[in-house]
Amino acid sequence: MTDTQSLFSLDVDFAPGAIYPERPKLLIVDDQPVNIQVLYQVFSASCEVFMATSGQQALDVCRQKDPDLILLDVVMPDMDGIEVCRKLKSEPETRDVPVIFVTSQDSPEEETLGLEVSAVDFITKPVNPAVVKARVKTHLMLKIQADALRQLASVDGLTGISNRRIFDERLQVEWRACRRTDKPLSVIMIDVDHFKKYNDHYGHLEGDACLKMVADALKGHEWRGRDVVSRYGGEEFVCLMPETSLEPALAKAEAIRSRVYDLAMPHAMSGNADRVTISVGVACTTPKTNESKELLSAADEQLYKAKEGGRNRVEGASL
Repeated sequence: MTDTQSLFSLDVDFAPGAIYPERPKLLIVDDQPVNIQVLYQVFSASCEVFMATSGQQALDVCRQKDPDLILLDVVMPDMDGIEVCRKLKSEPETRDVPVIFVTSQDSPEEETLGLEVSAVDFITKPVNPAVVKARVKTHLMLKIQADALRQLASVDGLTGISNRRIFDERLQVEWRACRRTDKPLSVIMIDVDHFKKYNDHYGHLEGDACLKMVADALKGHEWRGRDVVSRYGGEEFVCLMPETSLEPALAKAEAIRSRVYDLAMPHAMSGNADRVTISVGVACTTPKTNESKELLSAADEQLYKAKEGGRNRVEGASL
């Protein structure tokens, strides 16, 4: 039985692993520690609980911990919950995290305002433990279903790796993150050499099989949690490596090139080898502006340089 199918047989209490493979991560935000303590007692046995006592602290914890759901107070002194929710929904990395407002304000106008900024629910204080637990369980169930649909939409149907849409989204997220932390960001662009000739000679079914094998070679490498490997389009692939300088990115690119070469997939029409090979372009920069296009353009230029240099090679440069 899949995780999604099993959701509907749960009791109100959700044991670790029933909804999520690990304990769901819950962020509680309230400027009054006593209110946090009440909710902590409700959820500490079934969730990994994080706490914040201000709006800015809540935003910082969200970026660091990636919670599955947020219980958010509305009335706080520095930044109220409405503004916190607006900021969360404006960022790609946090916009899909469900927010439940927990507040002493119970007017229809206040509830309408909360829903208008994309909160999923509205609970008034003092909280009833059974009610808040049931509401949290419901929205965690809905989130895992939404995550599953997003996962299906994020995968390239042929190769099983992420698609270009996901790469473009993650590039923007990691660009901003590296800009904040003043860390380097590297991109590796890959093109299967003479792929049109391969398709023409062996047929499209074999061409698809070739692309799958190249994708499997990419997936087979050790990648860190924030790295992204995607099909960019046609016979092109792209890898995103946050907090990675040029030299490690070049080493990774060379390892990928060598791995594909060692597959020894015959390519009688290649012209520069007896097997399928790839050309690879690498670019690295430490983001200083809001614009990431120049990094992709630089990687594409290095890919072109690798092709002009005889293919089956790696070229790279820092911006």
